[in-house]
Amino acid sequence: MNWPNRITLFRVLMIPVFLWVYLARPFGAEASLWVALTIFAVASISDAVDGYLARRYGLVTNFGKLMDPLADKLLVCAAIVVFVGSGTIPGWAGVIFISREFFVSGIRQLALEQGEVLAASNGGKLKTVFQMILIHFILVPVPAMLYNVLPIVQDIRDVAVWILLILSLVASVLSGIDYGYKNRWLLHFKNTGGKGGGSQ
Repeated sequence: MNWPNRITLFRVLMIPVFLWVYLARPFGAEASLWVALTIFAVASISDAVDGYLARRYGLVTNFGKLMDPLADKLLVCAAIVVFVGSGTIPGWAGVIFISREFFVSGIRQLALEQGEVLAASNGGKLKTVFQMILIHFILVPVPAMLYNVLPIVQDIRDVAVWILLILSLVASVLSGIDYGYKNRWLLHFKNTGGKGGGSQ
């Protein structure tokens, strides 16, 4: 296994650690958020690192094409789920985010059955950028003292979260539609082999 793929697996292993720190708050409320933010940031940066190494040294593999975007989805979806659970973002937004990921994963699965490995699209990468910014922003802890001195800080933060949330949702929906349209040939593929034959 080459280094880009190892880094991708490292990103996957960081997910349960991130969830534990965010949910259990083992270092106290504020400190745990900083630790969770650091873990998520390192995992996010690792995405850029493994992509750079794979392209720079010609280490692009089918495993990497499949696992790299999957690791991103798992990381983002894990954060989305805990944010919905804590009431930070509305449940309907979480449903849209995760439904889009299932839709794209389904298309990738159809492609795999035809011997094709689909890499992440540019729209999907832009969607990931917006989501990462949103998640990092939510994770940044604001001292309670600041809220007490300047109550308006809470309102400003809420507005900023909503703006980032809307941008992320728009990017998610549009990139999902674009991905489905560009790979629509998969929906019309006729499989005449296997047991039973016929078209599917």
